[in-house]
Amino acid sequence: MSFTSPKFTCTSPVNIAVIKYWGKENEAEHIPLNSSLSATLNQDDLKTTTTVQASTEFPCDELILNGKKEDVQGSKRIQRVFQEIRKAATAKWYTERPNKDQEIYVHIDSTNNFPTAAGLASSASGYCCLVFALGQLFEVKSDLSIIARLGSGSACRSLYGGYVAWEKGHDHETSKAIQVLDEHDDFSKQTNIVVCVVSDRQKHTPSTSGMQQSVITSKLLKVRASEIVPQRMIEMDKALKTKDFNLFATLTMDDSDNMHACCADTEPAIYYMNETSNQIVQLVKDFNAFDDGNGVENLKVAYTFDAGPNAVLFFPNKEVTNKFLAILHAFFPPSNQEQFFSKEPFVTEMKQYTEMVESFKKSTSVKIDADGLRYLIHTTVGYGPKVVSIE
Repeated sequence: MSFTSPKFTCTSPVNIAVIKYWGKENEAEHIPLNSSLSATLNQDDLKTTTTVQASTEFPCDELILNGKKEDVQGSKRIQRVFQEIRKAATAKWYTERPNKDQEIYVHIDSTNNFPTAAGLASSASGYCCLVFALGQLFEVKSDLSIIARLGSGSACRSLYGGYVAWEKGHDHETSKAIQVLDEHDDFSKQTNIVVCVVSDRQKHTPSTSGMQQSVITSKLLKVRASEIVPQRMIEMDKALKTKDFNLFATLTMDDSDNMHACCADTEPAIYYMNETSNQIVQLVKDFNAFDDGNGVENLKVAYTFDAGPNAVLFFPNKEVTNKFLAILHAFFPPSNQEQFFSKEPFVTEMKQYTEMVESFKKSTSVKIDADGLRYLIHTTVGYGPKVVSIE
C-alpha cells in the first residue's frame, strides 16, 4: 500500500540584517565569524511561498523554484537540509504509516514574489520556508533555525518575527536564532522600512563566494568579527530594548559601512554598491542634518546595504517615511509613476511636502537622476513563517 501525505503550504519572510553576517568560521556547518541581528519584513510585501508533499509514489526528491526545476541531488545544501529534517522527524511519523520499508520522497514547489538574485536575501526566506514547511510535514519538534542555517546562514533569522539575533555559538547545536524583540513591540510596530530597488539584475559577485574571499584576504574582517561586532550586538540589543531609534540608526549605518569596507579590503576588492547607492547614502546623511520642522537632534533615517546595490532604509514612524519618499521621488523621478511605489497611491500625498522638498534641495549636493531607482517597496516589521493551508 502506498502512502501520500497531505500538502502543506507555508509562507516565510525576508529578513534584513542591521548587524551583518559576513564570513564563516566553519563552512561545513555554516557557523559564522560573528553574531548578527536582523529585522523581519512584512510578508504582505515580501515573502516566499512553499508547498511540500511526501509520497512513496514519488520516484525522487524534487524542487521547483519559481517554475524552474532545481538540481536537488547536486546541491550539498539541499541534501544536508533533507538529511537533518528526516533525522529530526518524530518516530511517530515513520511508525504510524503503512509500508514503513518503502522510501519516501518529497516534492517541493517554491516561489518568491521578489527578484531572486538582486540582493533581497531570497535564499534566507527560501530556505526558511523550505525548512519550516518540511518541519510541519515531518512533525519536527526541535529548533528549526539550526536546520535552516545549514541551507543559508541568514535563513535561521527568518524563523521569527520582529528583530532576531543569530547567535554565533560554537558548534552545530549552539549556532541558532533567538528573537530579541517581537513584532508586537511598539518599536517594531512603529518602524517603517523602504527597499530602494536599484537593479533587479543578478549581481556580479554572489555573497557566498564574496564572503569566502573576504575571510581569506581581509585583515579588517578579522577585527570586525573579534572586536567590532560583539560590542555592537550589545549596543543594538540596548537600542531595541530602550526603543532608542537614534542609537539604532547609528549602529545600523556604521555596521553597513564596516561590512562594505571589509568587501573593499578583500583581494580582489568587491564593490556591491554603485553610484545610485552612494547617492542614496548622501541623501540620508543630508536629510538627517536637515531641519524638516522637527529639529536635527535625532536621526530620522538609517540606511543599510546587503551584498548588492539596493538600499534598505529604516524610519522611526510613517510621517518621516512619507517625507523621505517624497525626496526619493524628487531626486529619482520615475517615468512610470504607478510602478514606482509599491503601496498606496502616493503621488497625491506628496504635494503636501513640495515646500519641504524644495528647501531640502538647497541643502544637498546630490543631483537629480531620472529613473535612477526602478521602484520602492514600502513595508514594515512583520511576523515569522506560517502555515497557509493543509490539503
